[in-house]
Amino acid sequence: MENNEKVVATDEPKTKHRGIKAMPFVIGNETFEKLGTIGTSTNLLVYLTTVFNMKSITATTFVNVFNGSTNFATLIGAFLCDTYFGRYTTLGFASISSFLGMLVITLTAAVQKMHPPHCGTTDTGTCIGPTAGQMAFLLSGFGLLVIGAAGIRPCNLAFGADQFNPETESGKRGISSFFNWYYFTYTFAMMVSLTVIVYVQSDVSWSLGLAIPTLLMLLSCALFFMGTRIYVKVKPEGSPLKNVAQVIVAAVKKRRLELPGQPWLSLFNHIPANSINSKLPHTDQFRFLSKGAILTPEVQINSDGSAANPWRLSSMQKVEEVKCVIRVIPIWAAGIIYYVALVQQSTYVVFQALQSDRRLGSTGFKIPAASYTVFTMLSLTIWIPIYDQIIVPLLRRLTGKEVGITLLQKMGIGMVLAVITMILSALVEERRRTLALTKATVGIEARRGAISSLSGMWLVPQLTLIGISEGLTIIGQVEFFYKQFPENMRSFAGAFLFCGIAFSNYLSSFLVSIVHQSTGGTATGNWLPEDLNKGRLDYFYYLVAALGMVNLLYFLACAKWYKYKDSEESPLEVSLEKMQPQKPLV
Repeated sequence: MENNEKVVATDEPKTKHRGIKAMPFVIGNETFEKLGTIGTSTNLLVYLTTVFNMKSITATTFVNVFNGSTNFATLIGAFLCDTYFGRYTTLGFASISSFLGMLVITLTAAVQKMHPPHCGTTDTGTCIGPTAGQMAFLLSGFGLLVIGAAGIRPCNLAFGADQFNPETESGKRGISSFFNWYYFTYTFAMMVSLTVIVYVQSDVSWSLGLAIPTLLMLLSCALFFMGTRIYVKVKPEGSPLKNVAQVIVAAVKKRRLELPGQPWLSLFNHIPANSINSKLPHTDQFRFLSKGAILTPEVQINSDGSAANPWRLSSMQKVEEVKCVIRVIPIWAAGIIYYVALVQQSTYVVFQALQSDRRLGSTGFKIPAASYTVFTMLSLTIWIPIYDQIIVPLLRRLTGKEVGITLLQKMGIGMVLAVITMILSALVEERRRTLALTKATVGIEARRGAISSLSGMWLVPQLTLIGISEGLTIIGQVEFFYKQFPENMRSFAGAFLFCGIAFSNYLSSFLVSIVHQSTGGTATGNWLPEDLNKGRLDYFYYLVAALGMVNLLYFLACAKWYKYKDSEESPLEVSLEKMQPQKPLV
């Protein structure tokens, strides 16, 4: 049943799954790519307002559209990757596109004619906006970055995990460890970008500050292509979305038929010889879809055993693959609400810091308000190695599972920590506001209102806690999507995470807008005014905590209902599987 390519791969195992040997190239590519892209985008709002003289509202809209486009473009990138190009080709093309996009944006800062003159340097002393040509050149750079993100974000995780053999115990441990270290590189890149690169861009030179990420992205491309000869390259099987549509259409056409008593024995179950997907057992969930695999007299079978018209007859294997996708969606939806708590710890916590005492001891040094989010990255960076090297081995001995605890348990613990974080944030804000109204700090310029005498360091515990929560839930989600999606849809699995984050940002903005409008005329006053001392941000935090608690209960119900892929096998299928040699993954 194996094609020539698989036989060769099986006969020469040294050319397959060189997980550890491939990691320097994969992780190196990931690290430099993130340092490059994050280093370019972190200070983007400041760049557009100070160099391109955009109004703040225009620049904010521009950045929001860019961020939304990069997140939703991952769906297009995942489709093209899984359908036509494969992960290796898609990553290579996308990496080059990202480098060219960064190079274009760097040129807009380095070449004087590529940006408008600085405000106050003209004869009239006014600010001149960018010309049509300058905007077109800038937009071309961002367009290349969107193309790069569309290919890199959904593919890089799956490509790295492809380098490990999921059929071996060491391969399974390697995949779990890879997801932890992948996120470690992300947090490391965020810390460097929020400190070193932002400082160079703002206080030294925009040209140099943008050239550094561009050079790092060039190194990322070089490292990626250096490992070409040892990579495992999973080839695409055609459009997985077409298969999903065929299963649904076939099931609808046979909706009036009754399922047989032992469906795993009588349903059509052809598996192509060149399929990269692992064999899935029949499950009782979504029994309606199983009707698409019922054999009827009018259907025709090809000589190779496949259905002549897949829109009228689906194999049980395809049906179970669609079930895998549908089962993941409720878990994914729970993540959207969870992300709302993360968003608050990167937005309103900055406003809290602005109206707190940010002086560091008696030195007189004042920590920038935006820099407090570094504590989230720092806690996550410290937590990941501790979890991977210490906690997981301990849990492995206690539970007997290779990964310590299940992925859903890991995600659930992170959601619990997120609820605790929002309650803690509300308590800190209540104390900050009380001291601001009764004991404001003198000698510090107030930009929004009175500065509380509460030290900004009281924000560190909530930022640390949300970092640990992120290290559990987000990493758990990434690994969960990768493992529970069919193998030919793993790039879509990567896109799922970014689409969830995009929806969460929109939901958070909607929630803030609703709270702002609905509390304006209440007795307590507007909860979210410009001056936090005149509002009740702590009430808003309690609201987010309550939503998180409801979402946690919903997640627990979904987790109890969820069936992991390969978790239900009939005794007959198990015995037949043992009689046949295992089909290796490409």
